[in-house]
Amino acid sequence: MEHYMIKYCSLEHIEEYGKIYAKAFSGKPWNDCWKIEDAILHVKEILESRQSYGLEYLADGKVVGFILGSTMLFHYGRVFEINDLAVLPDYQRKGIATELLEHCLAEMKERGIKGINLITTNEGMLPEFYGKHDFKREDEVILMSLKIE
Repeated sequence: MEHYMIKYCSLEHIEEYGKIYAKAFSGKPWNDCWKIEDAILHVKEILESRQSYGLEYLADGKVVGFILGSTMLFHYGRVFEINDLAVLPDYQRKGIATELLEHCLAEMKERGIKGINLITTNEGMLPEFYGKHDFKREDEVILMSLKIE
């Protein structure tokens, strides 16, 4: 029987997070070509932020997933933005992402956070996954981007 634990993210596991991120986001539905060293830097930059918050999921002592984001203050209160929720491909579809998300949501509620935001793909299983946790598509805001070549 597998032993698991959820605890706060730590800089000592930054390489594991980077590897998980690169593997998870290189597959479906994202299919992004992440280099491990870039993924490590991506996660490190978020984790080193003063307002960062993250949880890791350990299965038999091995980090196999994490959720990471940061809080921001708005005129109506503090909001948490989920930057990353990633699980190693061999451990996906086993409820790990759900456990990480539920722990995170419960703690944000305890901390008095007024809302939680995230950006995800528009198609596939992810909108449904987040919808099961009461996330709704926003009608009042849109994501805009500018590519600089």
